[in-house]
Amino acid sequence: MPKAANDKRQQAHLLVVDDDADLCQLISGFLGRKGYRVTTAGRRSAALEALERHTFDLVLCDHRLPDADSLEMMDHFRNQAPGVPVIVITGYSDVRVAVDLMRRGALDYVVKPLYPDELAMRIEEALEEKQERQAEAEKPAAKARSPRTGKAPAGTGDRAFVHGTGAFAKQLAQHIDLVAPTDLGVLITGATGTGKEYVAREIHRNSARAEAPFVAVDCGALPDDLAGSELFGHVKGAFTGALQDREGCFQRAHGGTLFLDEVGNLSPENQMRLLRALQERVVQRLGSGTTEAVDVRQIAATNEELHRSDRGGFREDLFHRLNEFSIHLPPLRQRPEDILHYAEHFLGLARERLGRQVDGIDTEAAALLKRQPWPGNLRELNNVIKRAVLVCTGDRITVRDLPAELALAPANNGTSKAPDGDLKEVARQAERETIMDALRQNAYNKTRTAAMLNIDRKTLYNKLKAFGIEG
Repeated sequence: MPKAANDKRQQAHLLVVDDDADLCQLISGFLGRKGYRVTTAGRRSAALEALERHTFDLVLCDHRLPDADSLEMMDHFRNQAPGVPVIVITGYSDVRVAVDLMRRGALDYVVKPLYPDELAMRIEEALEEKQERQAEAEKPAAKARSPRTGKAPAGTGDRAFVHGTGAFAKQLAQHIDLVAPTDLGVLITGATGTGKEYVAREIHRNSARAEAPFVAVDCGALPDDLAGSELFGHVKGAFTGALQDREGCFQRAHGGTLFLDEVGNLSPENQMRLLRALQERVVQRLGSGTTEAVDVRQIAATNEELHRSDRGGFREDLFHRLNEFSIHLPPLRQRPEDILHYAEHFLGLARERLGRQVDGIDTEAAALLKRQPWPGNLRELNNVIKRAVLVCTGDRITVRDLPAELALAPANNGTSKAPDGDLKEVARQAERETIMDALRQNAYNKTRTAAMLNIDRKTLYNKLKAFGIEG
């Protein structure tokens, strides 16, 4: 291991929260040998105590604890360790829960069974992304606007923007080329995992502000009482714990682009402050009586309809200020022509990071990938490909290298809807859905599933075969 990489790991303090003492010990030992400092906690109370006593660089938390679940834990992490990346450990059947967790501020999820190399890769990526964000935010602010001199580099590695191949991808490229040279505010909508931040970065890279900072703030990960300080800064003594003056995201993005991810999570009070900052181009730090001029181009993103926000509504005047130009990113299931294109891209990234000689995806595995509904969108596809590269023993990914649960997912080909009037097909689809629901409820244990459905195992296997469900 290079000395520089080892030094960085020794500086990183990780919190592992899982009620399985043996698993905690295994993870702690493995990560300790990798050079990390590790603290473990088996319950919510122990985790909260650890958060009070230590400062952590990353949290790894199991979805199900004896006294809480990760949805509740995310609220604690947001309040006690804002800005610290959280990776959730979950079962594959809980991918939709993982997606909801990312809406609440989780950075990523890792699926059981855990593979040590995969876990180490996710942690390294999370810490690298955190460092990249900090480095970008610390770029010198532009003193004066300069005309655009040409396209900025599209980026490299995991942060690179990758164009799709279908009709939507061409339209998206046109929209980026159209809006990037302007100073219009952009609102990017789409489900979690569709790549909203990547689009925002591509707009910034192709703008006249490309050499100035790109500052991203995840509004979903900020507790309400700290959001104002994070956005606008504070002066010493503004509140308990404000030991020195601090710049906010607006000041750090001066001359560049401010990306407000999950902007719908802001409280009404912070929405009002944000509107004033955007309209008047000034900010006032918490606890200060003076204002500061700021020059930023804002790009916002949301996975919900802001005017129907479940947080009591979103200010209509702020919505229109953010929505000077809109870009909608459809879910991956509506872009089947791009699935394999992105899968090959993720394969190349995983192959390089893991040092594996995996050259491609075989025909059967490719067909299975294209049939998936991908509720986690590009994020889920990326995670599946990473794991497949890790476990693959040949030169191409096969169905055996993919999670067995993929074969049980509803097909993404429109076949779930029966032809009008075809009662036999309606009954067949209803039976298939009932079996799949039972499998999910029983963690894909076929013995328990058969018992729940009041049929024997042989009958269940025959039905799985008839429906084309493998695994």
